[in-house]
Amino acid sequence: MTQEGGDLDSLVRKRIRALRAAHGWSLDDLAARCHLSPSTLSRIETGHRRIALDQLTVIARALSTSLDQLVEAAPDDVVSHPSYDQARGLTLWSLRHEPGVTVARMRLTAPPPEGPSALKAHPGREWFTVLSGTVELLLGERRLRVEEGQAAEFLTMLPHAVGAVGGPADMLGIFDREARRSHLDATAPKR
Repeated sequence: MTQEGGDLDSLVRKRIRALRAAHGWSLDDLAARCHLSPSTLSRIETGHRRIALDQLTVIARALSTSLDQLVEAAPDDVVSHPSYDQARGLTLWSLRHEPGVTVARMRLTAPPPEGPSALKAHPGREWFTVLSGTVELLLGERRLRVEEGQAAEFLTMLPHAVGAVGGPADMLGIFDREARRSHLDATAPKR
């Protein structure tokens, strides 16, 4: 007889099975890592055994995830709607489960700024990929060309700036709160 526990219970069981499979582990492999028997894990995954909190904790740890992530309810609204700023060529998405993190699609038309005073530095890391065109990344004393399909990731305490090379370029970047304030909010038109 299977345990009736609702959608969340079923979701947790599917997550355990999927994470185990993603690691490439058999029931025996996971059982050895979390000190449960393979038959207990099998019954948990198939819904033939109630899941105890202490079991969930060791299973989550063995699967390299947190208990919170393992039991988090599936969101009803998985589609995110961006905000547009056509004057600056920006499309912005906020990540729901990463407060302060923004994904931005930018259209660059100008070359990178000249002179050390135009470079910005702030705590954190930045990542971007070039969707079309070529972007020049000024990173400290270095000038790097990032072509379509390539990505760049760097520590932002190094003074940096980006610009288009030989025509417009589109890029997709991931910005934490500090990077957003420095790059996206700082370029907003003054009123």
